[in-house]
Amino acid sequence: MDFEKVLGKKVLKADPVAGGDIGRSFRVTAEDGEYFIKHYSRSGVAEKEARGLQEMAEADSIKVASVVAYNEHLIVLRFIKSAPRCADFQSVLGRRLAGMHRKTAEAFGFDEDNYCGSTPQPNAWKSTWAEFFCLNRLGHQVRLASDSALSSAWGMLERKIPDILAGTEEAPSLIHGDLWAGNVISDENGEPVLIDPAAYYGHREMELGMTALFGGFSSEFYRAYDEEFPLKPGWRERQDLYILYHVLNHYNLFGGGYRGQALGIIKKYI
Repeated sequence: MDFEKVLGKKVLKADPVAGGDIGRSFRVTAEDGEYFIKHYSRSGVAEKEARGLQEMAEADSIKVASVVAYNEHLIVLRFIKSAPRCADFQSVLGRRLAGMHRKTAEAFGFDEDNYCGSTPQPNAWKSTWAEFFCLNRLGHQVRLASDSALSSAWGMLERKIPDILAGTEEAPSLIHGDLWAGNVISDENGEPVLIDPAAYYGHREMELGMTALFGGFSSEFYRAYDEEFPLKPGWRERQDLYILYHVLNHYNLFGGGYRGQALGIIKKYI
């Protein structure tokens, strides 16, 4: 890979970095400093990631990986020298994430489709969250699964979604879209930085649902978030509904026990 071409600078060293399911990563030392470069074989993934990071940076609330350059296969980021997390890391994360969520749009979606992991994520604008959530998120994942049991269960749940979400209406918020603990790192000051987004304008409860799927977010995170930008009553009862999108995505990506988990969540709400 020609890192010098995309950087426009002389490269002194390029070391592979472990991790990542859908791309290859490198810590690159150039004549003017260090960069983190990711290469994706699928065309367009790098561009979508860059666009999401740029949108999140415009919220000017929480630090995100800084985009230097990108093309259809490569994204170049400023290298983040990580230090141990500050003592109030979870509280800071909660408050600053809430600040990012205050960046809103007039409809739900994004100006282009992107990816959640390696799964295409349709973002066509919709005027209501219930419509967007059913068509662009849960319905999309069920269609990808091509599973008769899931399709049947989803048909029953889809009819109930508007009633389940009634009373939660609010302006579309800019969300990270794939906020699990692995996509939060610390910078040189030990403060939170968001990486690897699947960004769009959605419901804040969607974001909070994903944080609960694999853990890693403490009670201090949720308390600080709710103090900064209070959530609607009953959000925890809706949490599994939002987890469902990511469970379905993991089933489509990895198979295995995620199918049973998805069916269990659907049955909870029907």
